Amino acid sequence: MDEPRTIEHGESASARWLRERRLRVALLIAFVESLLVLFSDHGWRYVIITAVVALAAYWFLGRRWPGVIYEATWIAAVSQLLAVLVPVLWVLVKVVALVVLVGLAVFLLAALLLDRK
Repeated sequence: MDEPRTIEHGESASARWLRERRLRVALLIAFVESLLVLFSDHGWRYVIITAVVALAAYWFLGRRWPGVIYEATWIAAVSQLLAVLVPVLWVLVKVVALVVLVGLAVFLLAALLLDRK
């Protein structure tokens, strides 16, 4: 009864380290990959393919094996899904800007045509 009791965590130190930092690591990977996609000649279809592979790895492997495999596949899936969002949002912002610009041009053209002196 005087023996100290230890609590078993059931996971390795590396799995705990990854779990504690997984969101930061995923955000960093997504940030770097998004910059590479936005400022390189490669299309973003590679990001979509990588996201599908990473999500499949998480779904079929990571959820079955706890520990480092789970954390690594979770990080890969989240970072790739975040990296997919950046090009999509980039295209969406460009489309919205184009629509606003065309709307402004139509408004100004109408104002000029209706201005009769």
